[in-house]
Amino acid sequence: MVVRAPTPAGRSSGKYTPPVPPDTTATAPAQAATASAEAGNRLVVVMPAYNAALTLERTYADIPHDLVDHLILVDDVSRDETVAIARRLGLQVIVHRQNKGYGGNQKTCYDAALAEGGDVVVMLHPDYQYDATRIPALIAPILEGRRDLMLGSRFLGDPMAGGMPKWKFLANRFLTTVENLAFGLHLSEYHTGLRAYSRELLETIPYQLNSDDFVFDQELIAQVVAAGMRNRIGEIAVPTRYFEEASSVGFRRSVVYGVSTLRVVGRYLLHRLGVRRSRQLQTRRRRR
Repeated sequence: MVVRAPTPAGRSSGKYTPPVPPDTTATAPAQAATASAEAGNRLVVVMPAYNAALTLERTYADIPHDLVDHLILVDDVSRDETVAIARRLGLQVIVHRQNKGYGGNQKTCYDAALAEGGDVVVMLHPDYQYDATRIPALIAPILEGRRDLMLGSRFLGDPMAGGMPKWKFLANRFLTTVENLAFGLHLSEYHTGLRAYSRELLETIPYQLNSDDFVFDQELIAQVVAAGMRNRIGEIAVPTRYFEEASSVGFRRSVVYGVSTLRVVGRYLLHRLGVRRSRQLQTRRRRR
């Protein structure tokens, strides 16, 4: 099965497909869907989950199902009804026998997505913080062959209007500035729970060598830059929501995450300068 174009007006697909707000940073979603269908691309959405029972159904409802070929939820030993709800919704569910951490969960997600034949893989937090209706705009540059990694940025809008705590805003700004200087990029954010990857990128970088903790995302970006794919990274604006049921890392864990991110930057710089080469920053295979 290939990625399908949206259902024509006046016909019901039987699935919820909310309208997508206009975007000036990516090609129109309808054009992206058409290009994808012609190319025979397969879109897989993965959701790394832990105690997401209160938000999973709302997240699922916002996903543009007309464009998605397969949905996978990887559960990290949730203590609520996450698995039961995911199965009722018809998702492929993978349950870890023990908690592997956020990074460990993503490793399972990407392994499963590649095994399902995914040409484009979207990672979406199932906590309803990120607007899943933006997926068509997120994947458009990948489908057009212009990007291999797309980030849904809260900072191309006003994250504090969505409820982001001020301390988290300031920490994000600091880390993003440091990473931009080190990686030679001009991104508005690195720390987002809505991302899209090309199959080629996931097959190029050794993400299995990354941390099982939250810093996994930053290690992955460092790997992409080290692989010479700096110009293949892009971003679009994505509104975010902060509310009681949404998962959020506390202050103490955020400090640990911040220090770990700075270590990633240091490791990358030492590797780039040839002072200390890192196996983690070497590609698994040559890009085509």
